Amino acid sequence: MKNITYRLFKVACLTCLLISYSCKDSNNDSQAPGKIEFLSYESTSGGAIIHFNAPDDSDLLYIKAEYTNSRNEKVFKVCSVYESQIEVDGFCDEENHSVTLYAVDNKQNYSAPTHITITPGRSYIYLIQDNFDVDIILGGVRVKWNNPTGKTVFVYLNYSDEDNSYERILSSSGTDASFNIRGLEEKEYNFSFIVEDFNGNKTDEKNIGMLTPLLEQKIEKSTWTLVKSMSANGDKYEGKMVNFFDDVIDTNNDASDNSYFVIHRDENGGQLTYPLNIVIDMNKQAVISRIVVWQRAFYYISSDLPAANSSYNQYYAEDNMRAFDFYGSNDCKNWTFIKACDIGDGNRDADGNLPADRLQEALDGHEFELEEMSDAFRYIKIAITASFGSETQICSSEISLYGLDNQ
Repeated sequence: MKNITYRLFKVACLTCLLISYSCKDSNNDSQAPGKIEFLSYESTSGGAIIHFNAPDDSDLLYIKAEYTNSRNEKVFKVCSVYESQIEVDGFCDEENHSVTLYAVDNKQNYSAPTHITITPGRSYIYLIQDNFDVDIILGGVRVKWNNPTGKTVFVYLNYSDEDNSYERILSSSGTDASFNIRGLEEKEYNFSFIVEDFNGNKTDEKNIGMLTPLLEQKIEKSTWTLVKSMSANGDKYEGKMVNFFDDVIDTNNDASDNSYFVIHRDENGGQLTYPLNIVIDMNKQAVISRIVVWQRAFYYISSDLPAANSSYNQYYAEDNMRAFDFYGSNDCKNWTFIKACDIGDGNRDADGNLPADRLQEALDGHEFELEEMSDAFRYIKIAITASFGSETQICSSEISLYGLDNQ
């Protein structure tokens, strides 16, 4: 028995030595992969797509392209061994550029280099500069551009009046970008812009010239009346439907400014059936450019104790209005759809706290801009399509409209 045990011990030791030697030999592998075979390339906007054949090595890990971009920075791109092409970018000229390709294995052994020369196509920052457009709108300007590559771009929009200079940084990775710059007065501003790609290449500043935004007005609400026969009943508890347009915005500091409607299922057929319509006769015509709504803010500690808890608020609570469709009409019969609006989640944390940006948005009012100015309408309809979850009641504090009044 002792001899058998001894022989087994010797076999185990020998096996361990062989495994150790094999691992050591593998870890010290210094055999470089084969060289990459270059096939062709196609120019792209600010770069190129290089086609190649990778070497047939079992431990090949990735393909690497090294080059110097237009900012004289040494950079690289990598792609999987399962790819047959690799894209290089970061160029803002149409000159010849050297690119070196390597095959790299699991032990970081590099193949012999494959040197090629590529000529990139005209950079998309210049394509954007060519089709960049600024139009005047109510209270500002609309900036638009087309980016056929769909790559991230930054636009520095500069504008100035007689007294001050301003800069807005706009970013998009879409093929078609559109931004409304609001809050401008009805006076001349000089506009210019610079386009920058993700690699830091920039165009020269291009002057657009002098533009005068159109006057945007807050639609005055003293003439507004509720069309009760076409509206849900929002008069429950302290809530009143007319509070939705009384220019009093609810806060959570105390009960003195409670100004919101409460659409309760008990007053509306026993259940909340969407859409819940609020129809308003403005008793005049108005052109609409944007919509702003404020949530109910005041939070009661309990139904028996209507005292304020200033450390909490009702924003994004389950019985606040979340989403609605907005319509306009001139006869209260034929309605034109204008915009679908959704406030979005509040994203409270586990302790019930709101992120700073979502709290600020609730305080400032949730703004919904129209892509184009509406026609002139006398009647508006807010068709509520969702709350934040309540099946019992739905509330909201205030709505304001902006555009051209008394049209």
